[in-house]
Amino acid sequence: MFDRPPESKSVNAEAHEAVERLCALYDRLLEQVGDGGLSDAASAELRAMAGIYDLDLQRTDAEIWSDLRAVLVRQTPRPRAETTATTAPEPLTLLLVEDDPETAADLTFALVEAGHSVVGPFQNAEAAEAAAALHLVDLALLDINLSGEVTGIELARALKDRWGLPALFLTGDIGAAARHADLAEALVLKPYTGAQVLEAIARVTAH
Repeated sequence: MFDRPPESKSVNAEAHEAVERLCALYDRLLEQVGDGGLSDAASAELRAMAGIYDLDLQRTDAEIWSDLRAVLVRQTPRPRAETTATTAPEPLTLLLVEDDPETAADLTFALVEAGHSVVGPFQNAEAAEAAAALHLVDLALLDINLSGEVTGIELARALKDRWGLPALFLTGDIGAAARHADLAEALVLKPYTGAQVLEAIARVTAH
């Protein structure tokens, strides 16, 4: 599953710059129109982009852009020079919550190979929250739709409120991730590679 090579520095830089330009453009356009809608052409383009991520289009342009912006910003790699130090990255303790056993096993292997310690993986939020109380965790890697009644969204909120623990969403539920973007430092969309998750971890912990 995790055999795709990491993106080059130039690809990361280009993607980051493209997202920055797009955010500046739509932020400016929506600020100019105020409570009114975008032009037909700009609205159609916005909705086409949002459709790629299967976001709810039955809303105003401003509401759609809010979710789309959150997704784009939290999943776009930064230029490698910003996220990779000259020395090896410091090992972290990571809480992993993923209810797909094969995906969880593959990601655990990739994280451990990169030098990190993994608490888990857990398939439900209740077990993960209990484990978080017993370990000094640096970052939580959370799927959103979990087995059990508590979602990854609720777990992220609990971890943040109780211990100030930052979270990174690993999910295919883009709409939920966008609506609750304030609870996650970054977003990695499924299906993902180990390299993509490791890049996101480096981005979140770079500061």
